[in-house]
Amino acid sequence: MGQAGGRDEEKPVHRVTVAPFRMSRYPVTNGHWEAFRKATGRARLEFAHETAPAASVNWFDAAAYCHWLSAQWPLAVRLPSEAEWEFAARGGVEQQAYPWGTGPRSYPPGRWQHGPEPVAQDDPNGYGLFDMCQNVHEWCADWYDAGYYAVAPAENPRGPDRGARRASRGGAWRHHIKCSRCAARSSIPPEFRYADYGFRVAADV
Repeated sequence: MGQAGGRDEEKPVHRVTVAPFRMSRYPVTNGHWEAFRKATGRARLEFAHETAPAASVNWFDAAAYCHWLSAQWPLAVRLPSEAEWEFAARGGVEQQAYPWGTGPRSYPPGRWQHGPEPVAQDDPNGYGLFDMCQNVHEWCADWYDAGYYAVAPAENPRGPDRGARRASRGGAWRHHIKCSRCAARSSIPPEFRYADYGFRVAADV
């Protein structure tokens, strides 16, 4: 995890082992969210396109969705840890800076001007995952600590026991640069709802 030339919170670079896990190929979309919204009486989200990521959800919304979906499926789903997310984003290539390779992508003018776009517009990474590091920031399960890497366990790190902010990963449509590196870390308070925040689900194997 981490990147030697990255920001301070991405250091030190350290080797981590994660247990086998599953991760959804796409972020949770508005189409997926609609059944949950109706079942739980939540308000409609800011963007309505059925195949675009469900955005403007806070961490508690995302966690509640995982709890609800687990009751619908014969599979317990959850938010991924930061370590799982970074592992998945790299697509099987150790220390790859972006899901698609070594450098940022160039996008045509006008793309992502008005909100997140439908998922899977670009090729998947080496694990078959779409939209890693673009479209929406994705909530992780962990509390956030900028200095966590210095004390994190080498196996299945799950973040600190408490904090004021929850970790998130990946780039989003609202930025001038429409992507983030696999190692880039971000965080906001869990009650915040931003128009460029969504999530995807994970599960133990």
